[in-house]
Amino acid sequence: MAQASRARAQLRMTPQLKQHLRSALKEDIGPGDVTTERTVRKGLKSRGELIAKAPGILCGAPVAQWVWRATALASRIHWNVHDGDEVRPSETIATVEGGARGLLSGERVALNLLQRLSGIATLTARYHQAAGGSAGPLICDTRKTTPLWRELERYAVRVGGGTNHRFGLFDMVLIKENHARAAGGLREAIQLALKGGRKLRVMAEVRNEQEVQICWEERVDMIMLDNFTPARARRIIEHYRATGIPFEISGGVTLRNIAAFAATGADRISIGALTHSAPALDISFQLRPHS
Repeated sequence: MAQASRARAQLRMTPQLKQHLRSALKEDIGPGDVTTERTVRKGLKSRGELIAKAPGILCGAPVAQWVWRATALASRIHWNVHDGDEVRPSETIATVEGGARGLLSGERVALNLLQRLSGIATLTARYHQAAGGSAGPLICDTRKTTPLWRELERYAVRVGGGTNHRFGLFDMVLIKENHARAAGGLREAIQLALKGGRKLRVMAEVRNEQEVQICWEERVDMIMLDNFTPARARRIIEHYRATGIPFEISGGVTLRNIAAFAATGADRISIGALTHSAPALDISFQLRPHS
């Protein structure tokens, strides 16, 4: 697996993100971690190790660090690898030192986020590499994310070498089949959207060449080929390439066929599976006696 560039993505620990993390801890700990409180004496200091159990791309270190500093207060964390680095089975990712109670109380939330984000980054890196890496089309995410955790999951896509699509319904016009039906047709939907001005990009989803022609005539900013085969997509893109309108492919893209889709000449390929179907990267946390 190719190593992603750490310089590619930065995570901003915004007040909103910190509040989400506080809520996650409150959900898990509630009024108190009863098992830890009954079995671990106050004041006990310990050291924990984060260990990779499978190969992948690490993502989520700043989040895990924030969680443990919130639960173990004066905890010290040393990272042997950083977001975007490749990890190998049995590799020690980081060591965490602090109060044993706090380390144990923060363990599940920290691991859940670290495993989830690393899984997304790992899957994105696989798609990015299979599509030709930096020489291929942009690999984009979609809005198929976990509610309230979109900011983190989009960050994981960037760590894996991908590119973020629109954040939500407010920052780009994307006309889909249902919008066209409600407006009385694709052309009508595009015309209505363009009446709002060009401050936001206007993209339209198409199902056939006739709809591509409409998009070209109405001068949309980008065309999304929805559920096309690689052969059909290639013919369309080659025919309309001179118009200068970028093409995005979406629907039915897998690791098995992404190379064929990348060879069509598409500018972007959007893949919902990056966030909705990424398997968590197996990472364990093992508490050691403090030396």
